[in-house]
Amino acid sequence: MKIRWFIPWVFLTVALTACGVGTTPTPEPLATVPAAFAGQTNPYGVEAAQPGADIYKTYCESCHGESGLGDGIAGGSLVPPPKNLVELQSTVEDDYLFWRIHNGKTGTAMVAWKGILTDEQIWQVVSFIRTLE
Repeated sequence: MKIRWFIPWVFLTVALTACGVGTTPTPEPLATVPAAFAGQTNPYGVEAAQPGADIYKTYCESCHGESGLGDGIAGGSLVPPPKNLVELQSTVEDDYLFWRIHNGKTGTAMVAWKGILTDEQIWQVVSFIRTLE
């Protein structure tokens, strides 16, 4: 009689373990900024945040969400999901943000915006991202 419950219990335990239930995914380490971008600082200040907000709304919000949390309407179907920009911007420098927006990220839906946005517009988006809380 005890064997009848043992087999389903073992199956359930194995299935839940295989699904990763109860585990926290290890975040992927951030890439190092290439030398061509390393050390660049935003030539604009907070005054560029408003034009950056307009650009963000047009090009970034659908994936990264209105508040930058990675919860945009298009972002829900992306694998890997869009970065939470609120968290990211507090851990990286301007050069990282500019480089990622400029060159995108291979293997993700993050496209390179160079050639679509000017460097000035990318820096304005960086200014806006810095205001996210």
